[in-house]
Amino acid sequence: MLLADEAGKFRASEKLNVSVTTKNLPQLYRFCFLMTGDATKAQEAFQNTVREAALRSARDEPPPDRLWFFRDARWRCLAVTEEGLQAEPGMMEEADISPVAPMQIAQLDPDQLGVWISAASEPQRSALALYYLDEFSLGEMLSLLEMKAPEFAILIGSGRRQFQSWLDATMPYDGEPFDAQET
Repeated sequence: MLLADEAGKFRASEKLNVSVTTKNLPQLYRFCFLMTGDATKAQEAFQNTVREAALRSARDEPPPDRLWFFRDARWRCLAVTEEGLQAEPGMMEEADISPVAPMQIAQLDPDQLGVWISAASEPQRSALALYYLDEFSLGEMLSLLEMKAPEFAILIGSGRRQFQSWLDATMPYDGEPFDAQET
């Protein structure tokens, strides 16, 4: 009877792991794309992460949670991006966050955001990818990045101002700002 109980618990935990991971697979691929800015490299990192998870599960060592997938994918993305062009460290121009930023972002092709984020140097690239993915709590992002909140705040604040400067240069918006109270 004890063996049947343990087998039932294993099947239940196995189903939970599968449902958690399959639900997050599209976001995992988006994360890989934001990190690499290249569909081929994103696919490589994504597939290798999923393959590693399957191998671990076959050895009865399944990934403990969804954060494992994103942590593993982050390191794989960093590895595949080291093979090509690399972001140069340096200061990008910054601008104050504009009230029309949501309208500017709405004009973007999704690939443009990925290319822009992937051009940032590390760890800012990872911080921005996780932030714009809008999938994680602050605590989860800090855990994935292995950093403290003040460092994360500096990276995101600076990155958002740099992004605004880039938006202003590439996606000017002449319309009126959106006012949420008017809806």
